[in-house]
Amino acid sequence: MSGEGKKDGPYPVIIQDECKGCGRCIHACPRNVLELSDHINVQGFRTARYTGQGCSGCAICFYNCPEPFAIEVHNPDREVKA
Repeated sequence: MSGEGKKDGPYPVIIQDECKGCGRCIHACPRNVLELSDHINVQGFRTARYTGQGCSGCAICFYNCPEPFAIEVHNPDREVKA
């Protein structure tokens, strides 16, 4: 998965094996923080990836993705602390 690890602000997580590389999330992102990677997943598709900075947490990428479970938007500032 891209976007993993400790982050200070919001960030997308692309579930590599669910992504079909259609590019809808990339084109929809108002901040241009997603790109098509060179990674080929188990289905044979080049996948989207987060560039690593600049995500606002708007979730437009999530809403434009036609694949259920392929992208998530995490926001550490809004997550419930147990």
